[in-house]
Amino acid sequence: MSKSYYSLGLMSGTSADGVDASIIQSDGDTKYEVILDKYFKYNEDIYKSIHSLKDKINNSKDLKNLSKEIQPIEREITLFHAKVVNAIIKESKLSINFLGFHGQTIFHSAKEKISKQLGDGKLLSKLTKKTVIYKFRENDLNNKGEGAPLAPIFHKLMKNKYKIKVPLVILNIGGITNATYFNTNEEMYSKDIGPGNCMIDQWIRTNSNKKYDEQGDLAKLGKINKTVLDVALKKFEDINHFRTYDVKDFDLSFVDGMSLEDGAATLTEYTLEILNKKLKKICKSSKENILISGGGRKNIFLIKKLQEKINIPLKLIDDFGINGDFVESQAFAYIAIRSYLNLPISFPETTGVAAPTTGGIIIKY
Repeated sequence: MSKSYYSLGLMSGTSADGVDASIIQSDGDTKYEVILDKYFKYNEDIYKSIHSLKDKINNSKDLKNLSKEIQPIEREITLFHAKVVNAIIKESKLSINFLGFHGQTIFHSAKEKISKQLGDGKLLSKLTKKTVIYKFRENDLNNKGEGAPLAPIFHKLMKNKYKIKVPLVILNIGGITNATYFNTNEEMYSKDIGPGNCMIDQWIRTNSNKKYDEQGDLAKLGKINKTVLDVALKKFEDINHFRTYDVKDFDLSFVDGMSLEDGAATLTEYTLEILNKKLKKICKSSKENILISGGGRKNIFLIKKLQEKINIPLKLIDDFGINGDFVESQAFAYIAIRSYLNLPISFPETTGVAAPTTGGIIIKY
């Protein structure tokens, strides 16, 4: 029987509002059990610091120019993660083997082969006295991959555990939307397919005292500017696309001057049109199971409109007994085990890497 490990996955997504933490027990191959899922909200200072920094970074040169500003924020984020880990270990009373530390993404460029996640693995290991595995994307980028998406190998494990029928699309709507597709032969394919919450969240955050459009209520009240929308969609189609996106790939300037509600409505429709077009290329018939995970599944208005456009029933991943808030934190707990065992975490069909590739830097305390 293969050895089983306790691994704690730590994920902070594009919204940068806090840390999702999950303990799983797994052999890093065919089995896993979820032990604990818990969310830890960033304090307002950390939240504002991350978004202020992200707003200033538009290219790789900005990463270098802002290095002195990045360092203290990275330390603050790492200290927060250490408190999370120590609190969870105390609560769970488990002997955790690994910490899968994703960190906070502030820049990703497939073209330049750069993906920057804030998080000091050495400091986290020192503060928690645990083996930390982080910087999961570097090896993939160095082997002709695009560094993302990395969750598909966990999606495959999840599909098998819960006996979910194929053909299957697992649609993760976070800041960016990515889709993992399994055809009738169980073959796996994955890529980013467009924006998720990122544009809508940024619009709401910069034009109101809210952080996001809860349930899509503001977009529901607004009026879509069709003329502006059509121009923006045409511009998006002309971009040279890669397998992955960064939030900076999506420009909000076309809604400048609109009311809060009209901007939310137009950005929501922009997001929907892109996702609809990409999903229709993936889904060959109405027989596909489409399961939605990530924070975007809580935008009721967006999900309702997407289902109307694609005309295929959309299901919440939660309906299968899976908590859609913690799929990615569980994924990085699993990926950490695979990294330790030197098993592949990315594949030609998921990141475009030259061959199945392991990844992650291991810091042993």
